[in-house]
Amino acid sequence: MNYFEFYELPLRFELDTAALQQRFYANSKKYHPDFYTLTDAAKQAEILELSTLNNEAYQTLRDPDRRMAYLLRLQGALGEEGQNKIPQDFLMEVMDLNETLMELEFDYDAAAYERVRGEVAALEEALWRAIAPRVVAYRGEAGQAVDLEAIKNYYLKKRYLLRIRENLNKFAAR
Repeated sequence: MNYFEFYELPLRFELDTAALQQRFYANSKKYHPDFYTLTDAAKQAEILELSTLNNEAYQTLRDPDRRMAYLLRLQGALGEEGQNKIPQDFLMEVMDLNETLMELEFDYDAAAYERVRGEVAALEEALWRAIAPRVVAYRGEAGQAVDLEAIKNYYLKKRYLLRIRENLNKFAAR
């Protein structure tokens, strides 16, 4: 059973977070191990498994990035770690950012740091604006394979930019 089925929610990148939270709390009460202490070991193990599933599902679906990765994997669009390729045109686009990042490691420059931060933020915003209509419109239908490929590419690009941002954060204390 996948996390969306567990919560009886549609396969969507955009979820009603209030409904998700409500179902999580209801399941937390329903599957709380303390209510099953007098049942047999098999039932206790089943409840513990359901309680764990409830927590894992909630942690995944409440976070938009984790939800996106989960749904992409569920739909077969995203491979395991290391099996996905970031589009080459994007890598060429961010080559200058990476070069500036390497230069910052050897010779910190506050102006260059701020410029790269601004460029990363602008890239993230542009990527989101380009993909947002597809993300919002996605309904888990078979004919949306092209949308899944585009959303996967967005996800991979966003993760790449996150790594750049994490590297930039090393310089934030300077």
